[in-house]
Amino acid sequence: MKTRHKKLALIGGGLAVLAIIAALVLNALNSNIALYISPTDVAAGKAPQGKPFRIGGLVKEGSLARQADGVTIRFVVTDTEHDIPVDYKGILPDLFQEGKGVVAQGKMTGEGTFTASEVLAKHDENYMPPEAAKAVGDAHTRAAEKKAAIEAAGEKPKAGY
Repeated sequence: MKTRHKKLALIGGGLAVLAIIAALVLNALNSNIALYISPTDVAAGKAPQGKPFRIGGLVKEGSLARQADGVTIRFVVTDTEHDIPVDYKGILPDLFQEGKGVVAQGKMTGEGTFTASEVLAKHDENYMPPEAAKAVGDAHTRAAEKKAAIEAAGEKPKAGY
């Protein structure tokens, strides 16, 4: 084999090894990515089925229920427009409270309940995850637009608008 052919074989082999490494890294990153989806998007059916994702918003007041075992918890995450029930088995963060911001990572079940594998709470009194804050703000905007449209039509808005 000529030196020229050896060099080409060595370059081709190096490129093949780099392509395999890149494919493995991209596959690992893709399997560990968890997208953020708001409760409104989940209610609209935009949540990935069978894949983990993050849901965030506010913990609905009065929705926190602990089971007798002390580690199984059910609560509702809301963006003030739609509510999603969340089941979690584990220890909640110290800052977890009703009415405060939360992000939960997990999967949707067939019954419309989100089963969380991890729950993250806000880290101070002024913090809400940016995605959750945007979802809550968008929900308030849609509610205000709906109320204005009802009032413009000369009807009286229902309670809750």
